[in-house]
Amino acid sequence: MPITRTFAILLALVCAPAAAAPFTPANDSEIVERLPAGASDPSVRRVDSLRKQLAARPNDNALRLEIARRYFDLAMAQGDPRYVGYASATIAPLAASSASDAQYWLLKGLIQQYSHDFKGALDSLAKARELDPQAVEATAWRSAIHMVQANYSEALSECTRLVPHAHPLHAQGCTAYVQSSTGQLAPAYEALGKALAAATSVPPELALWTRTRLAEMAIRLQHFAEAEAHFKEALALGVTDQFLLGAYADFLLQQKRPAQVLTLLAGWERSDILLLRLALAARAANDPRAADWASQLRDRFDAAALRGDRLHEQEAARFELDIEGNPKKAADLATRNYQDQKEPRDAEILMRAALAAKQPRAASPAVAWLRANKYEDPQLAALADKLTTPGAAR
Repeated sequence: MPITRTFAILLALVCAPAAAAPFTPANDSEIVERLPAGASDPSVRRVDSLRKQLAARPNDNALRLEIARRYFDLAMAQGDPRYVGYASATIAPLAASSASDAQYWLLKGLIQQYSHDFKGALDSLAKARELDPQAVEATAWRSAIHMVQANYSEALSECTRLVPHAHPLHAQGCTAYVQSSTGQLAPAYEALGKALAAATSVPPELALWTRTRLAEMAIRLQHFAEAEAHFKEALALGVTDQFLLGAYADFLLQQKRPAQVLTLLAGWERSDILLLRLALAARAANDPRAADWASQLRDRFDAAALRGDRLHEQEAARFELDIEGNPKKAADLATRNYQDQKEPRDAEILMRAALAAKQPRAASPAVAWLRANKYEDPQLAALADKLTTPGAAR
């Protein structure tokens, strides 16, 4: 597979919370919902066309894998987990016959990581790489999963394996991402910026991922004008990417510009990740839609809890803390979430919730992560100081 949308999102969305657990249809012909995107989205129309071909050629494994991959990419771009369910259903008939097919194991690994079965995903991706040693995606996704779990030496090792096979900016971006998380923020930002400026023939999705990460690094360096420039350059690429939208929305919220968030995310209520930002922005802007969006989120999170679905705990914790005003519940959700996911945004919500709930010890793992890895972020450092000051939050 060429380096396309997957690399643009893999290091960012591998742990993105979902609206619900992926639903798996019973068979290929079951119609779950006619999605409105099909009327205008060429990607959806293409999948519909391929499914009609599959109905006529049900034993065409290559076609089945292509359909599943397109569904997965739609899920990552649109933030709709149902597409992952469709992808899972599409490849299910291949389980007994595709033991030696690298693309099957790659897709299986992608679906597993989406459901936060990180160990299973690492194993499946390792199998994919064993079958196709020069493939890039399996290695890049393994690095992403290690980043989610704060296994930085393993992540860096995977980045090194990319060098002989990947676009130079791909490998440089992977390495810079690890370095920026382990005490080398400024040099990583500078090196990645220079690499992007010098790169040629950069796929737009790779450029988008690079710009988004540069923006996040610039925020941590408090270079806010540069951060906004990176976000706008990424948006100008015209690639649909919910992580970019979410990251830019968070920046705008931090800058107290909620009205711009409402414009940026108009029409994105389907995605829990972005609906949360809409609800936060509406609340800050006294927009009358705030109550309805909060109600929608409440219903989705309640339904997920009843199912035992834990895919969304980071966003649910933020909802409980920043919209519902329930720090105790937020701290409980953030604590459970941090057991599996240890990205900076997971640490942030855990520390904020623990502080608000007057439970500083609950944030000890996040504080330990911050200091052990020398992660540089003034906002997180300030939270850690508050949590560890004698008598804090008691």
